[in-house]
Amino acid sequence: MTITDEDCLAETLAFNEQFEAAAALRPPRGQAPDAALIAHLRRNRLGGDTPPVRLPQGQDRVLPSGVKVRVFRPEHVDGVYLHIHGGGWTFGSADGQDETLWSLAVEARLAVVTVDYRLAPEHPFPAGPDDCEAVARWLVEHAEAEFGTRRLLIGGESAGAHLSVLTLLRLRDRHGITGAFRAAHLAFGPYDLSMTPSQRLFGSRQLLSNSDALQGSYGLFTPGMSPEERRDPEISPLYADLAGLPPARIVVGTEDPLLDDSLFLAQRWQAAGAPVQLGVVAGAMHGFTLFPLTVTAREQWRQRDFLAGA
Repeated sequence: MTITDEDCLAETLAFNEQFEAAAALRPPRGQAPDAALIAHLRRNRLGGDTPPVRLPQGQDRVLPSGVKVRVFRPEHVDGVYLHIHGGGWTFGSADGQDETLWSLAVEARLAVVTVDYRLAPEHPFPAGPDDCEAVARWLVEHAEAEFGTRRLLIGGESAGAHLSVLTLLRLRDRHGITGAFRAAHLAFGPYDLSMTPSQRLFGSRQLLSNSDALQGSYGLFTPGMSPEERRDPEISPLYADLAGLPPARIVVGTEDPLLDDSLFLAQRWQAAGAPVQLGVVAGAMHGFTLFPLTVTAREQWRQRDFLAGA
């Protein structure tokens, strides 16, 4: 394992400390938030001080399958990036990262299609994966007519990274589609919903995610399932056969409870025959790319370069 960005470690750890101090002042959410708290957090974008900016470059569409997407189309399009947002399968939306996705679209010359998949607990597994699969199939069939290219890429953050891998596996196993997506960019995803050692041992540190928060998210996404049932490869891709998947870039911070998930997935992905770039960011917590840090700016450039060159 090679750790990057150690020259930024002091800044990154200082931010973590400030984040924990601010989180300690908020009332505890508990392991499984109730419906009222979920609604409140969705309205307030997980407690953010300012709502995300909706750019005019984003176009909201409803595909024939009924799934909603948001599309960013720059002047020059060399490929299409299927983006799947994070939020523990419970929060988030397709219009939550307009500025970041539009910058990526312009700089990497990619049309970006981001999925507004159905959220738990109202729509537990398999609703979210079903929606992502439907959009991926639509792109395989219509990208050339819609965007003038058949060069497809996929990726996401946190739960979106998990859904990206499930989507690739579903395309392969249900439809015999391999090679349509040329690369996957996977940022700090959970790939074992029965909980890897780093998930179980992280404890209660309030760094955006922790052991209890993960367990609560799994309960909302896969209600009534035991840890053993969550090891089903259709739920936890760490247990799946990964043969035939495209080259990947897998990113995680050293202070993320999902550290093991990325390390283990990278090993299995490479063993299955596809190249892997593994980025382990010194001191970074879960979701670090949401915050204005030096490592965030660097990671955005790395993502752009990986996708542009895939």
